[in-house]
Amino acid sequence: MKLASDVTHCDDLMRALTGFRGYAGPLLRRWGTSLATTLDGGARLLVAGNGGSAAQAQHLSAELVGRYRDDRAPFSAVALHADTSATTAIANDYGVQEIFARQVAAHGRTGDVLILLSTSGASSNLLAAADRAHRLGLPVWALTGPAPNPLAHNADDALCVDAATSATVQELHLVAVHMLCEAFDEAVERRATARRRQAEERWALLTEEGA
Repeated sequence: MKLASDVTHCDDLMRALTGFRGYAGPLLRRWGTSLATTLDGGARLLVAGNGGSAAQAQHLSAELVGRYRDDRAPFSAVALHADTSATTAIANDYGVQEIFARQVAAHGRTGDVLILLSTSGASSNLLAAADRAHRLGLPVWALTGPAPNPLAHNADDALCVDAATSATVQELHLVAVHMLCEAFDEAVERRATARRRQAEERWALLTEEGA
């Protein structure tokens, strides 16, 4: 016997996905292209979330350090919540609100990017991290639930998923992570192709001059 809740969940996801397709693509392509330039230049991505959003954030860092689909060079991406010794020590000494902000202050460097994931967009520790990143000059991108919300307001750029439940928001955040990784990989390949072309042109020039 099929439960009504099972059907409702799928229906909610399908409705949210239909709208998501319209507004998410261009933004995630822009993020992927920008992130490829940033990480290919030697900077890193810092990423964080709470609960289910922590799992999504760690999924993103894993795809960048490892690979999404095809083999490529590894890129630096750090999931701040994944260091349990640091997060518990900071929470114990400074309070839960500081667990990400203090790590941003420790690890963030000029040129790095901070991505924060939150279904509510109201988590105080993520808001504190965004504030610390801005003080350091790091751009902040946010994946949140429906707008308006405080995190989207405080971020430099935000993808606000319009969905009725936190579960559906998290499911679409995973879709967004994969779309971002795909856009990132495409941009990395374009940059590598351009470098190869430039090297070939330089070599051809040197060969002509030496002839």
